Amino acid sequence: MSTNQTLTEHPTLEPRWLFPVIDIVLALFVFALAYLLRYELQIIRPVLDPSQRDFAPYIPFAFVYAVLIWLNYQRNGLYRNIVGRAWMEEVYLIGSSVAVAIVIVLAMFFIFQPLVTSRLMLIYVAALTIIFGSTTRLVRRWILAYLRSKGIGIQRVLIVGMGEVGQAVLGVMIARPELGYRPVGFLDDTPEIGEVNFGRVEALGNTNRLKQVINSKQVDTVIITFRWKHYDRIQQLTDICRATGTDVRIVPDIMQLNMRQVQVENLDGIPLLGFSPDDPFRGTDRLLKRTMDMALVIVAFPLWATICAVIALMIKLEGDGPIIFQQERVGENGRKFQMLKFRSMIPGAEKMQAQMVAESGQDPRHPKIEDDPRITRMGRFLRRTSLDELPNLFNVLQGQMSLVGPRPPTPNEVKLYEPWQTRRLQIIPGMTGLWQVSGRSNVPFDEMCLMDIYYIENWSINMDVRILMMTIPRVLLRSGAY
Repeated sequence: MSTNQTLTEHPTLEPRWLFPVIDIVLALFVFALAYLLRYELQIIRPVLDPSQRDFAPYIPFAFVYAVLIWLNYQRNGLYRNIVGRAWMEEVYLIGSSVAVAIVIVLAMFFIFQPLVTSRLMLIYVAALTIIFGSTTRLVRRWILAYLRSKGIGIQRVLIVGMGEVGQAVLGVMIARPELGYRPVGFLDDTPEIGEVNFGRVEALGNTNRLKQVINSKQVDTVIITFRWKHYDRIQQLTDICRATGTDVRIVPDIMQLNMRQVQVENLDGIPLLGFSPDDPFRGTDRLLKRTMDMALVIVAFPLWATICAVIALMIKLEGDGPIIFQQERVGENGRKFQMLKFRSMIPGAEKMQAQMVAESGQDPRHPKIEDDPRITRMGRFLRRTSLDELPNLFNVLQGQMSLVGPRPPTPNEVKLYEPWQTRRLQIIPGMTGLWQVSGRSNVPFDEMCLMDIYYIENWSINMDVRILMMTIPRVLLRSGAY
Protein backbone atom coordinates (compact mmCIF):
# COMPACT_ATOMS: atom_id res chain seq x y z
CA MET A 1 0.00 0.00 0.00
CA SER A 2 1.42 3.39 -0.92
CA THR A 3 1.87 6.18 1.56
CA ASN A 4 -0.77 8.24 -0.19
CA GLN A 5 -3.42 5.60 0.36
CA THR A 6 -2.96 5.67 4.12
CA LEU A 7 -3.47 9.39 4.55
CA THR A 8 -6.61 11.47 4.73
CA GLU A 9 -7.80 13.38 1.66
CA HIS A 10 -9.91 16.51 1.94
CA PRO A 11 -11.57 18.71 -0.69
CA THR A 12 -9.28 21.34 -2.12
CA LEU A 13 -9.88 25.08 -1.88
CA GLU A 14 -8.90 25.53 -5.51
CA PRO A 15 -10.82 23.91 -8.41
CA ARG A 16 -9.77 20.32 -9.13
CA TRP A 17 -8.82 21.21 -12.69
CA LEU A 18 -6.49 24.07 -11.74
CA PHE A 19 -3.25 22.21 -11.04
CA PRO A 20 -3.58 19.76 -13.96
CA VAL A 21 -3.92 22.77 -16.25
CA ILE A 22 -0.98 24.53 -14.57
CA ASP A 23 1.20 21.41 -14.90
CA ILE A 24 0.39 20.95 -18.58
CA VAL A 25 1.12 24.62 -19.32
CA LEU A 26 4.35 24.42 -17.32
CA ALA A 27 5.41 21.29 -19.20
CA LEU A 28 5.00 23.10 -22.54
CA PHE A 29 6.72 26.18 -21.15
CA VAL A 30 9.78 24.29 -19.83
CA PHE A 31 10.16 22.54 -23.19
CA ALA A 32 10.38 25.96 -24.86
CA LEU A 33 12.68 27.29 -22.12
CA ALA A 34 14.93 24.23 -22.41
CA TYR A 35 15.15 24.83 -26.16
CA LEU A 36 16.19 28.43 -25.47
CA LEU A 37 18.88 27.32 -23.01
CA ARG A 38 20.19 24.65 -25.36
CA TYR A 39 20.16 26.40 -28.74
CA GLU A 40 20.18 30.12 -28.02
CA LEU A 41 22.24 30.38 -24.82
CA GLN A 42 24.08 27.11 -25.56
CA ILE A 43 24.73 26.34 -21.89
CA ILE A 44 27.21 23.51 -21.12
CA ARG A 45 27.80 22.51 -24.77
CA PRO A 46 27.81 24.62 -27.97
CA VAL A 47 25.61 23.79 -30.96
CA LEU A 48 27.96 22.95 -33.84
CA ASP A 49 25.35 22.72 -36.62
CA PRO A 50 23.42 26.03 -37.02
CA SER A 51 20.76 24.26 -39.11
CA GLN A 52 19.61 22.32 -36.04
CA ARG A 53 18.03 25.34 -34.36
CA ASP A 54 14.45 24.97 -35.53
CA PHE A 55 11.94 24.45 -32.69
CA ALA A 56 9.12 23.11 -34.89
CA PRO A 57 10.23 19.42 -34.82
CA TYR A 58 10.13 19.52 -31.02
CA ILE A 59 6.50 20.70 -30.77
CA PRO A 60 4.84 17.24 -31.07
CA PHE A 61 7.22 15.84 -28.44
CA ALA A 62 6.43 18.80 -26.16
CA PHE A 63 2.71 18.00 -26.28
CA VAL A 64 3.36 14.29 -25.70
CA TYR A 65 5.59 15.20 -22.74
CA ALA A 66 2.90 17.46 -21.26
CA VAL A 67 0.31 14.68 -21.48
CA LEU A 68 2.75 12.18 -19.94
CA ILE A 69 3.45 14.56 -17.06
CA TRP A 70 -0.26 14.93 -16.37
CA LEU A 71 -0.87 11.16 -16.53
CA ASN A 72 2.08 10.34 -14.26
CA TYR A 73 1.12 12.99 -11.71
CA GLN A 74 -2.40 11.53 -11.73
CA ARG A 75 -1.12 7.97 -11.34
CA ASN A 76 1.21 8.90 -8.47
CA GLY A 77 -1.57 10.66 -6.57
CA LEU A 78 -0.06 14.12 -6.78
CA TYR A 79 -3.48 15.67 -7.42
CA ARG A 80 -4.97 14.14 -4.28
CA ASN A 81 -5.24 16.66 -1.43
CA ILE A 82 -3.47 14.56 1.18
CA VAL A 83 -3.52 16.08 4.66
CA GLY A 84 -0.08 16.05 6.28
CA ARG A 85 1.86 15.09 3.15
CA ALA A 86 5.32 16.63 3.28
CA TRP A 87 6.56 18.94 0.55
CA MET A 88 9.61 16.71 0.00
CA GLU A 89 7.26 13.81 -0.70
CA GLU A 90 5.61 15.92 -3.39
CA VAL A 91 9.05 16.71 -4.82
CA TYR A 92 9.81 12.98 -4.91
CA LEU A 93 6.53 12.25 -6.73
CA ILE A 94 7.29 15.00 -9.25
CA GLY A 95 10.81 13.66 -9.79
CA SER A 96 9.69 10.07 -10.34
CA SER A 97 6.92 11.20 -12.71
CA VAL A 98 9.34 13.33 -14.71
CA ALA A 99 11.83 10.46 -14.96
CA VAL A 100 9.20 8.18 -16.52
CA ALA A 101 8.04 10.86 -18.95
CA ILE A 102 11.59 11.68 -20.06
CA VAL A 103 12.43 8.01 -20.66
CA ILE A 104 9.34 7.64 -22.87
CA VAL A 105 10.16 10.79 -24.87
CA LEU A 106 13.75 9.61 -25.27
CA ALA A 107 12.49 6.26 -26.56
CA MET A 108 10.31 8.15 -29.07
CA PHE A 109 13.43 9.96 -30.28
CA PHE A 110 15.05 6.63 -31.11
CA ILE A 111 11.91 5.16 -32.69
CA PHE A 112 10.89 8.07 -34.92
CA GLN A 113 14.40 9.40 -35.60
CA PRO A 114 13.48 13.10 -35.97
CA LEU A 115 15.95 15.37 -37.75
CA VAL A 116 16.49 17.42 -34.61
CA THR A 117 17.22 15.68 -31.32
CA SER A 118 19.10 16.76 -28.20
CA ARG A 119 19.41 14.48 -25.21
CA LEU A 120 21.00 17.36 -23.28
CA MET A 121 17.87 19.41 -23.91
CA LEU A 122 15.79 16.65 -22.30
CA ILE A 123 17.95 16.93 -19.19
CA TYR A 124 17.11 20.64 -19.11
CA VAL A 125 13.43 19.78 -19.50
CA ALA A 126 13.54 17.32 -16.60
CA ALA A 127 15.40 19.68 -14.27
CA LEU A 128 13.16 22.65 -15.09
CA THR A 129 9.98 20.60 -14.65
CA ILE A 130 11.07 19.48 -11.17
CA ILE A 131 12.05 23.05 -10.21
CA PHE A 132 8.85 24.68 -11.46
CA GLY A 133 6.58 21.86 -10.27
CA SER A 134 8.11 21.88 -6.78
CA THR A 135 7.95 25.66 -6.58
CA THR A 136 4.26 25.80 -7.49
CA ARG A 137 3.48 23.26 -4.74
CA LEU A 138 5.51 25.27 -2.24
CA VAL A 139 3.71 28.50 -3.18
CA ARG A 140 0.39 26.66 -2.82
CA ARG A 141 1.36 25.66 0.71
CA TRP A 142 2.20 29.26 1.61
CA ILE A 143 -1.08 30.53 0.21
CA LEU A 144 -3.11 27.85 2.01
CA ALA A 145 -1.28 28.55 5.29
CA TYR A 146 -2.10 32.26 4.95
CA LEU A 147 -5.76 31.57 4.14
CA ARG A 148 -6.08 29.16 7.07
CA SER A 149 -4.57 31.77 9.38
CA LYS A 150 -7.49 33.96 8.29
CA GLY A 151 -10.01 31.19 9.01
CA ILE A 152 -10.50 30.22 5.34
CA GLY A 153 -10.47 26.55 4.35
CA ILE A 154 -10.22 25.14 7.88
CA GLN A 155 -11.88 21.99 9.20
CA ARG A 156 -13.83 22.56 12.42
CA VAL A 157 -13.02 19.45 14.46
CA LEU A 158 -14.73 17.89 17.46
CA ILE A 159 -12.65 15.37 19.42
CA VAL A 160 -14.54 12.55 21.13
CA GLY A 161 -12.48 11.20 24.01
CA MET A 162 -9.82 13.33 25.71
CA GLY A 163 -7.64 10.57 27.06
CA GLU A 164 -4.01 10.05 26.10
CA VAL A 165 -4.86 9.47 22.43
CA GLY A 166 -7.21 12.45 22.30
CA GLN A 167 -4.53 14.67 23.77
CA ALA A 168 -2.05 13.43 21.16
CA VAL A 169 -4.49 14.29 18.36
CA LEU A 170 -5.13 17.72 19.88
CA GLY A 171 -1.39 18.27 20.23
CA VAL A 172 -0.82 17.74 16.52
CA MET A 173 -3.62 20.17 15.62
CA ILE A 174 -2.22 22.85 17.93
CA ALA A 175 1.42 22.32 16.91
CA ARG A 176 0.65 22.23 13.17
CA PRO A 177 -2.10 24.76 12.40
CA GLU A 178 -1.04 24.69 8.74
CA LEU A 179 -2.83 21.34 8.41
CA GLY A 180 -6.10 23.27 8.54
CA TYR A 181 -7.72 21.65 11.61
CA ARG A 182 -9.33 23.86 14.25
CA PRO A 183 -10.51 22.05 17.41
CA VAL A 184 -13.83 23.55 18.50
CA GLY A 185 -14.08 21.40 21.62
CA PHE A 186 -14.21 17.85 22.93
CA LEU A 187 -16.59 15.34 24.49
CA ASP A 188 -15.71 12.81 27.15
CA ASP A 189 -17.87 10.50 29.27
CA THR A 190 -15.64 10.95 32.32
CA PRO A 191 -17.21 13.86 34.26
CA GLU A 192 -13.96 15.28 35.62
CA ILE A 193 -12.64 15.46 32.05
CA GLY A 194 -15.71 16.29 29.98
CA GLU A 195 -16.62 19.30 32.13
CA VAL A 196 -13.17 20.97 32.34
CA ASN A 197 -11.69 22.99 29.48
CA PHE A 198 -8.34 21.81 28.12
CA GLY A 199 -6.40 25.03 27.65
CA ARG A 200 -8.43 27.11 25.20
CA VAL A 201 -10.27 24.03 23.90
CA GLU A 202 -13.80 23.91 25.30
CA ALA A 203 -15.14 20.92 27.24
CA LEU A 204 -18.63 20.25 25.82
CA GLY A 205 -19.86 17.45 28.09
CA ASN A 206 -20.42 13.75 27.44
CA THR A 207 -20.98 11.86 24.20
CA ASN A 208 -24.77 11.92 24.57
CA ARG A 209 -24.56 15.53 23.36
CA LEU A 210 -22.80 14.62 20.10
CA LYS A 211 -25.64 15.52 17.71
CA GLN A 212 -26.43 18.74 19.56
CA VAL A 213 -22.77 19.83 19.58
CA ILE A 214 -22.31 19.01 15.89
CA ASN A 215 -25.18 21.35 15.02
CA SER A 216 -24.40 24.13 17.48
CA LYS A 217 -20.64 24.24 16.75
CA GLN A 218 -20.99 23.67 12.97
CA VAL A 219 -18.59 20.72 13.17
CA ASP A 220 -17.03 19.53 9.89
CA THR A 221 -15.13 16.52 11.22
CA VAL A 222 -15.52 14.32 14.31
CA ILE A 223 -12.46 12.40 15.48
CA ILE A 224 -13.20 9.47 17.80
CA THR A 225 -10.31 8.34 20.00
CA PHE A 226 -11.99 5.61 22.08
CA ARG A 227 -10.31 2.22 22.41
CA TRP A 228 -11.68 -0.64 20.32
CA LYS A 229 -13.10 -2.35 23.39
CA HIS A 230 -15.81 0.35 23.18
CA TYR A 231 -16.71 -0.83 19.67
CA ASP A 232 -20.49 -0.66 20.21
CA ARG A 233 -20.32 2.94 21.40
CA ILE A 234 -18.00 3.87 18.54
CA GLN A 235 -20.52 2.41 16.11
CA GLN A 236 -23.36 4.43 17.68
CA LEU A 237 -21.36 7.66 17.50
CA THR A 238 -20.38 6.92 13.89
CA ASP A 239 -24.04 6.43 12.94
CA ILE A 240 -24.90 9.82 14.49
CA CYS A 241 -22.15 11.51 12.48
CA ARG A 242 -23.34 9.88 9.25
CA ALA A 243 -26.95 10.87 9.94
CA THR A 244 -25.90 14.52 10.32
CA GLY A 245 -23.68 14.41 7.24
CA THR A 246 -20.54 15.00 9.30
CA ASP A 247 -17.17 13.56 8.31
CA VAL A 248 -15.98 11.06 10.94
CA ARG A 249 -12.50 9.69 11.62
CA ILE A 250 -11.52 6.97 14.11
CA VAL A 251 -8.04 6.83 15.62
CA PRO A 252 -6.89 3.19 15.96
CA ASP A 253 -5.53 1.75 19.20
CA ILE A 254 -2.06 1.76 17.68
CA MET A 255 -2.03 5.53 18.18
CA GLN A 256 -1.37 4.89 21.85
CA LEU A 257 2.19 4.72 20.55
CA ASN A 258 3.84 7.43 18.53
CA MET A 259 3.46 6.31 14.90
CA ARG A 260 7.13 7.10 14.35
CA GLN A 261 7.87 4.13 16.62
CA VAL A 262 5.99 1.78 14.27
CA GLN A 263 7.71 -0.02 11.36
CA VAL A 264 5.57 -1.80 8.80
CA GLU A 265 6.96 -4.94 7.13
CA ASN A 266 5.37 -7.18 4.54
CA LEU A 267 5.37 -10.97 4.75
CA ASP A 268 4.00 -12.05 1.38
CA GLY A 269 1.05 -9.68 1.71
CA ILE A 270 0.68 -10.01 5.50
CA PRO A 271 1.43 -6.71 7.28
CA LEU A 272 3.76 -7.01 10.26
CA LEU A 273 4.09 -4.17 12.76
CA GLY A 274 7.30 -3.67 14.70
CA PHE A 275 7.95 -1.19 17.49
CA SER A 276 11.13 0.70 18.24
CA PRO A 277 12.10 1.77 21.78
CA ASP A 278 10.52 4.95 23.13
CA ASP A 279 13.77 6.93 22.94
CA PRO A 280 13.09 10.43 21.59
CA PHE A 281 16.77 11.30 21.12
CA ARG A 282 19.18 8.56 20.14
CA GLY A 283 22.95 9.11 20.12
CA THR A 284 23.18 10.44 16.58
CA ASP A 285 20.20 12.78 17.07
CA ARG A 286 21.67 14.12 20.29
CA LEU A 287 25.07 14.65 18.67
CA LEU A 288 23.55 16.39 15.66
CA LYS A 289 21.46 18.73 17.81
CA ARG A 290 24.38 19.52 20.09
CA THR A 291 26.66 20.22 17.12
CA MET A 292 24.16 22.69 15.64
CA ASP A 293 23.76 24.43 19.01
CA MET A 294 27.50 24.87 19.49
CA ALA A 295 28.11 25.97 15.92
CA LEU A 296 25.42 28.68 15.99
CA VAL A 297 26.39 29.98 19.45
CA ILE A 298 30.10 30.15 18.63
CA VAL A 299 29.61 31.77 15.22
CA ALA A 300 27.29 34.41 16.69
CA PHE A 301 29.49 34.98 19.77
CA PRO A 302 30.83 38.44 18.79
CA LEU A 303 27.29 39.72 18.27
CA TRP A 304 25.59 38.36 21.38
CA ALA A 305 28.60 39.04 23.61
CA THR A 306 28.56 42.71 22.57
CA ILE A 307 24.82 42.98 23.22
CA CYS A 308 25.28 41.33 26.63
CA ALA A 309 27.97 43.84 27.57
CA VAL A 310 25.75 46.79 26.66
CA ILE A 311 22.76 45.35 28.58
CA ALA A 312 24.93 44.63 31.63
CA LEU A 313 26.08 48.26 31.66
CA MET A 314 22.50 49.57 31.37
CA ILE A 315 21.28 47.36 34.24
CA LYS A 316 24.19 48.54 36.42
CA LEU A 317 23.45 52.18 35.67
CA GLU A 318 19.75 51.74 36.49
CA GLY A 319 20.30 50.96 40.16
CA ASP A 320 21.50 48.53 42.81
CA GLY A 321 21.19 44.80 42.46
CA PRO A 322 22.98 42.00 40.60
CA ILE A 323 23.22 42.06 36.82
CA ILE A 324 22.70 38.32 36.40
CA PHE A 325 19.78 36.49 38.00
CA GLN A 326 20.30 32.81 38.76
CA GLN A 327 17.36 30.49 39.35
CA GLU A 328 17.15 26.76 39.91
CA ARG A 329 15.39 25.06 37.04
CA VAL A 330 14.56 21.46 36.15
CA GLY A 331 16.24 20.10 33.05
CA GLU A 332 16.43 16.80 31.20
CA ASN A 333 15.01 13.85 33.14
CA GLY A 334 14.52 15.99 36.26
CA ARG A 335 18.16 17.13 36.63
CA LYS A 336 18.40 20.54 38.25
CA PHE A 337 20.69 23.36 37.15
CA GLN A 338 21.16 27.09 37.63
CA MET A 339 19.63 29.00 34.72
CA LEU A 340 21.16 32.42 33.97
CA LYS A 341 19.15 35.48 32.94
CA PHE A 342 19.59 39.22 33.06
CA ARG A 343 17.87 40.59 36.15
CA SER A 344 14.58 42.18 35.11
CA MET A 345 12.97 42.57 38.55
CA ILE A 346 13.66 44.42 41.74
CA PRO A 347 15.96 42.69 44.28
CA GLY A 348 14.07 40.14 46.38
CA ALA A 349 11.27 39.76 43.84
CA GLU A 350 11.42 35.95 44.04
CA LYS A 351 10.23 36.03 47.67
CA MET A 352 7.02 37.71 46.49
CA GLN A 353 6.33 35.11 43.79
CA ALA A 354 3.77 32.97 45.63
CA GLN A 355 1.76 36.00 46.73
CA MET A 356 1.80 37.52 43.23
CA VAL A 357 0.63 34.27 41.62
CA ALA A 358 -2.19 33.88 44.15
CA GLU A 359 -3.36 37.47 43.66
CA SER A 360 -3.21 37.33 39.87
CA GLY A 361 -5.09 34.02 39.58
CA GLN A 362 -2.47 32.74 37.12
CA ASP A 363 -1.80 29.04 36.55
CA PRO A 364 0.94 28.29 39.13
CA ARG A 365 2.43 25.69 36.77
CA HIS A 366 3.33 28.43 34.30
CA PRO A 367 2.65 31.88 35.76
CA LYS A 368 2.96 34.83 33.39
CA ILE A 369 1.81 37.98 35.17
CA GLU A 370 1.04 40.91 32.90
CA ASP A 371 2.00 44.36 34.24
CA ASP A 372 3.98 42.76 37.07
CA PRO A 373 4.91 45.64 39.47
CA ARG A 374 8.17 43.90 40.40
CA ILE A 375 9.61 44.41 36.91
CA THR A 376 12.03 47.31 36.53
CA ARG A 377 11.89 49.82 33.71
CA MET A 378 14.90 48.25 32.02
CA GLY A 379 13.51 44.79 32.81
CA ARG A 380 10.26 45.57 30.99
CA PHE A 381 12.23 46.34 27.82
CA LEU A 382 14.35 43.21 28.23
CA ARG A 383 11.30 40.99 28.64
CA ARG A 384 9.42 42.50 25.73
CA THR A 385 12.41 41.82 23.47
CA SER A 386 13.39 38.53 25.23
CA LEU A 387 16.91 39.95 25.66
CA ASP A 388 16.75 38.97 29.34
CA GLU A 389 17.25 35.39 28.17
CA LEU A 390 20.55 36.00 26.35
CA PRO A 391 22.63 34.62 29.26
CA ASN A 392 20.85 31.31 28.59
CA LEU A 393 23.52 30.94 25.89
CA PHE A 394 26.06 30.22 28.63
CA ASN A 395 23.78 27.38 29.75
CA VAL A 396 23.75 26.17 26.14
CA LEU A 397 27.56 26.17 26.04
CA GLN A 398 27.60 24.08 29.23
CA GLY A 399 25.18 21.55 27.75
CA GLN A 400 22.44 22.34 30.28
CA MET A 401 20.17 23.85 27.64
CA SER A 402 19.67 23.81 23.88
CA LEU A 403 18.68 26.58 21.49
CA VAL A 404 15.36 24.82 20.84
CA GLY A 405 13.34 22.75 23.29
CA PRO A 406 10.80 22.99 26.11
CA ARG A 407 11.41 25.87 28.51
CA PRO A 408 12.82 24.61 31.85
CA PRO A 409 10.34 24.89 34.75
CA THR A 410 11.11 25.57 38.40
CA PRO A 411 11.01 22.69 40.91
CA ASN A 412 7.85 24.14 42.51
CA GLU A 413 6.09 24.14 39.14
CA VAL A 414 7.09 20.52 38.45
CA LYS A 415 5.52 19.45 41.76
CA LEU A 416 2.14 20.51 40.35
CA TYR A 417 2.50 18.54 37.09
CA GLU A 418 0.17 15.72 36.19
CA PRO A 419 1.98 12.51 35.12
CA TRP A 420 1.50 13.08 31.38
CA GLN A 421 2.89 16.61 31.66
CA THR A 422 6.26 15.35 32.95
CA ARG A 423 6.93 14.00 29.45
CA ARG A 424 8.10 17.50 28.49
CA LEU A 425 11.13 16.88 30.75
CA GLN A 426 12.42 14.00 28.61
CA ILE A 427 14.94 16.12 26.70
CA ILE A 428 17.31 19.04 27.24
CA PRO A 429 15.30 22.25 27.70
CA GLY A 430 15.63 25.09 25.23
CA MET A 431 15.66 28.86 24.86
CA THR A 432 12.81 28.81 22.36
CA GLY A 433 10.28 26.22 21.22
CA LEU A 434 7.01 25.52 19.49
CA TRP A 435 4.85 27.28 22.05
CA GLN A 436 7.02 30.40 22.00
CA VAL A 437 6.47 30.82 18.26
CA SER A 438 2.77 30.02 18.68
CA GLY A 439 1.84 32.79 21.08
CA ARG A 440 4.44 32.76 23.89
CA SER A 441 2.81 33.94 27.13
CA ASN A 442 -0.68 33.72 25.60
CA VAL A 443 -0.52 29.91 25.29
CA PRO A 444 -2.19 28.03 28.21
CA PHE A 445 -0.06 25.52 30.07
CA ASP A 446 -1.89 22.40 28.85
CA GLU A 447 -1.48 23.45 25.21
CA MET A 448 2.16 24.29 25.87
CA CYS A 449 2.72 20.73 27.17
CA LEU A 450 1.04 19.21 24.11
CA MET A 451 3.29 21.23 21.79
CA ASP A 452 6.40 20.29 23.78
CA ILE A 453 5.46 16.59 23.60
CA TYR A 454 4.79 16.91 19.86
CA TYR A 455 8.24 18.47 19.45
CA ILE A 456 9.92 15.64 21.39
CA GLU A 457 8.18 12.91 19.40
CA ASN A 458 8.68 14.55 15.98
CA TRP A 459 12.06 16.24 16.38
CA SER A 460 14.22 16.94 13.34
CA ILE A 461 16.93 19.42 12.42
CA ASN A 462 14.50 20.98 9.95
CA MET A 463 12.03 21.58 12.78
CA ASP A 464 14.72 23.25 14.90
CA VAL A 465 15.73 25.51 12.02
CA ARG A 466 12.09 26.41 11.32
CA ILE A 467 11.45 27.27 14.98
CA LEU A 468 14.60 29.40 15.15
CA MET A 469 13.58 31.28 12.00
CA MET A 470 10.05 31.83 13.34
CA THR A 471 11.43 33.05 16.67
CA ILE A 472 13.14 36.06 15.06
CA PRO A 473 9.97 37.89 13.89
CA ARG A 474 8.17 36.92 17.11
CA VAL A 475 10.90 38.59 19.16
CA LEU A 476 11.15 41.65 16.89
CA LEU A 477 7.36 42.15 16.97
CA ARG A 478 7.31 41.50 20.74
CA SER A 479 4.39 39.14 20.20
CA GLY A 480 2.88 37.65 23.37
CA ALA A 481 5.80 38.60 25.63
CA TYR A 482 5.52 40.24 29.04
